[in-house]
Amino acid sequence: MRNLEGYISSAANPRVKEWAKLLERKYREREGKFLLEGIHLVKEALDAQWPLEVVAFDEGSGVLDTFAQYLEHEHKDGPAWIPVSPDIIMKCSETGTPQPIFAVALKRPPSAELLFGTEGGLVAVLDAVQDPGNVGTIVRSAAASGATAVVLGKGTVDLYNPKTIRATMGAIFHVPVLEADLSELLPEAAAQGVSLVGTSLQAAQSCYDYDFRCRNVWLVFGNEGSGVSEQVSELVHANVIIPMTGRAESLNVAMASTLLLFEAQRQRNFTKTIIPVHQPK
Repeated sequence: MRNLEGYISSAANPRVKEWAKLLERKYREREGKFLLEGIHLVKEALDAQWPLEVVAFDEGSGVLDTFAQYLEHEHKDGPAWIPVSPDIIMKCSETGTPQPIFAVALKRPPSAELLFGTEGGLVAVLDAVQDPGNVGTIVRSAAASGATAVVLGKGTVDLYNPKTIRATMGAIFHVPVLEADLSELLPEAAAQGVSLVGTSLQAAQSCYDYDFRCRNVWLVFGNEGSGVSEQVSELVHANVIIPMTGRAESLNVAMASTLLLFEAQRQRNFTKTIIPVHQPK
């Protein structure tokens, strides 16, 4: 292992202190780095060739065996693999029982230009969505439904919050996610022919009647408690409602966004196939 470094045992080690600081947003923003906790996220990052600075692992756990294939094809510019004590794993994690491996990843924010370079683009826009689990789930659904990107407006929880990262389940490496001022970005999108669609319980049009095909569509979702802000709502071209034949006041924002993203995918990629039924003679 070309990039294997010496064992670090003390949580007071200066490098460890720098890693642990990344649990706080101000340090993540200052350093341009974030933490990935656990086997799945580290593997997803390696598979996506995401830039990693360090992979720290509990040497006594045997977790390195799980990464044998990555170490066999290790690149000289790849991350440093550093064996550390369980105390260090704990210090650099927000979970009570952390997995025996984490990585320090570099931020790689995409350019806003990609939003307008895709014909028939589909973008999820979040206006002050504050729950990390909701944001992570929406990113995951966007990646799964083939969305072009996810845009995080002001007031939305930090994408690189460890809880948000965990909730994406690695989808952050498969769909571009960028931050923007919606009061500036949405008018620009409208000027370029993008259809801006929101959701409302008062909307007259069903999401199943809205035509998501052959156009660039951005789906706008608002805060868990107050919905889309008045300023952003004024920029939306149309609102749709998700019909509910059962009894519920409303849907969670992550559920609503998932439903609309997959309805757009269905309309764009799947046509109705009539399967003949053979009647018994």
